[in-house]
Amino acid sequence: MKHDNPILITGASGFIGRTVCAELSRAQQPVLAMLRDPPRQLPALRREVDALGGQGSLVQAIGGDLDKPDLGLSEPLPALQAIIHLGARFAWQLPMVEARQTNVEGALAVARLAHSQRTRLVFISGFMLENHGHLTRLGINLMHANQTDWQQVYRRAGGYEASKLEAAIRVREYTRDHGVDMIEVQPATVAGDSRSGQLDSQQPLYQLIDNLARGRMAAIPGSREHWLPLVAVDLLAAIIARAATSSVVPPRVLALDRHTPTLQGMLTTVADTLQQRPPRRFLPMAVLAALLRIPGLPRLLNTWPEALHFIQTTRFDTKSSDTFLANQGLAHPPIQAVIAASTRYYQQQHRQPDQQPA
Repeated sequence: MKHDNPILITGASGFIGRTVCAELSRAQQPVLAMLRDPPRQLPALRREVDALGGQGSLVQAIGGDLDKPDLGLSEPLPALQAIIHLGARFAWQLPMVEARQTNVEGALAVARLAHSQRTRLVFISGFMLENHGHLTRLGINLMHANQTDWQQVYRRAGGYEASKLEAAIRVREYTRDHGVDMIEVQPATVAGDSRSGQLDSQQPLYQLIDNLARGRMAAIPGSREHWLPLVAVDLLAAIIARAATSSVVPPRVLALDRHTPTLQGMLTTVADTLQQRPPRRFLPMAVLAALLRIPGLPRLLNTWPEALHFIQTTRFDTKSSDTFLANQGLAHPPIQAVIAASTRYYQQQHRQPDQQPA
């Protein structure tokens, strides 16, 4: 549903953000991107949106920064249709202070902005918030953020995951207490575009493909039941766009393809596409976690202990989310084909100059 008022997006220049900009602008929806340096970043963002099939001319920008008080907005905002909060600081081994500043305090500042603007907030969290057993093991109180020992959670989960979990719980509390219309979209690990396979090199799936291609993965982490749930980036962008513009949306949408294969099946698809032999043996998660405590080994293997939390055996109830997708005319693309397309995109990025087609 098109609206004349723009939708403000934080994290608009990121992999998911620019895909959301393309999705919205393709439907003639104006977008206002919050960027640290609009004169430098906006032209590149518009080109990327055009390349993704959107209309870059419908993307405007405003200066802002999640790390600054009240987001450091450079000018007053127009009336908004919605705010989509995608911005976050991502890195493994992220220090707690940095993670909290951007991912928690920044998210709360966005929630306060949505309240002051009297507009819908589409908050992007993560699928692990639906893994209640994992949250219990971390010591998280889902209902009362202040009853959680967050320093302990950060030690157990690492700065990135812990800050995303804390942000979601604190933003839920704030929006509930202040009557903000909030929709929470909970993405699985992001796979490439279902058509082109385009996948950002910082995404965990890209790094997994890279590890297999470079011979760093002699064994499969976990067991035959372990999996890494995925969602295609173009479908995720469509879900986020509909969450911002549709009149009837469930309060939480789990963007996760329940047909994602086990990690063994995923690695087999990747290996087949790379024309390599897939790993056959399994390495128990406890053994792998212990190995990754050896100094220098995580960097050597390009595998960080925090990343292991996302590879698990828990299955998720997607009925409500699947109903929303069906009502919106959306469906998960065949995920095996998305994995293969993502792998082919990786190959294109790493093709040697003398391998380029004539």
